[in-house]
Amino acid sequence: MTHYEIVKQNIGNTELCIVSKHRTIDQAMVFYDLGERIFAENRASELIEKALQMPADIRWQYIGHLQRNKVRAVLPYISCVQSLDSLQLAETIERECVRIGKTVDALLEVHLALQDTNKTGMTAEEAYELLRNAERFPHIQMKGLMVMGPHTDDEDAVRAVFLKANELFKDMQKQYPPFQTLSMGMSSDYKIAVECGSTMVRIGTYLFTEEE
Repeated sequence: MTHYEIVKQNIGNTELCIVSKHRTIDQAMVFYDLGERIFAENRASELIEKALQMPADIRWQYIGHLQRNKVRAVLPYISCVQSLDSLQLAETIERECVRIGKTVDALLEVHLALQDTNKTGMTAEEAYELLRNAERFPHIQMKGLMVMGPHTDDEDAVRAVFLKANELFKDMQKQYPPFQTLSMGMSSDYKIAVECGSTMVRIGTYLFTEEE
């Protein structure tokens, strides 16, 4: 079995987001031809380059830390910002959406792996505060959470973060029914994420590499 087939078997009904960063368009198109339509990038220039050359029905996701001065450049090409990590970024996205007449989906990036001090993302309290202000951003459809697992080989530590994320997601979902997406799990930890309730995994490295 290919790595793609293994992933598809392991994730079941969980959505697959193809992380195509650092890959060529030809490499990414392999997965488009297999039927995938959700692709993600973490750099504005690379996303724009691919979006202009790849099929128009791809639902591009922005997964990196989105600087406010890059919002105008990427917004025309993306369907979702998975890394909405501040009220100030939401304000910038809203203004730009108004300017170009667009509505965009967003996931709130929450930082729960406290041992990783260099990661971006809001605290749970900041995410709740942003949701309380959701009516200020009618052009941003807040659809759920995005969480990064901790950078560790300790599966129990990874599982603890993902279970905490699922608990937070379910609590927010009760208050904000549009919440439908819990994006967590990457190449190294996606199976744990699926066990813990992830509705979308973001996988790149494992898909683009095969054992010799």
